[in-house]
Amino acid sequence: MKYQARIFVTLRPSVLDPAGTAVQSALKQMDYHVDSVRIGKYVEIVLDADNEAEASQKLDEAADKLLANPVIENYRVELTPIA
Repeated sequence: MKYQARIFVTLRPSVLDPAGTAVQSALKQMDYHVDSVRIGKYVEIVLDADNEAEASQKLDEAADKLLANPVIENYRVELTPIA
């Protein structure tokens, strides 16, 4: 069965985000008053797996080994079966 995964990777709250700070500053200069900005990554993957549990396990492994740095980043996976 095929699954589509959406993986959201974000910095842990305790990690400084210089890119987010720069964007926040630029937005304020443009007269958009925002409280905070955090920059992250978004990844879409289509994969084959026998079931949802196997797909989740494969994606967790891929995120831990390649897509996210578990020391400084968190990730969240949204999984959808494809007909």
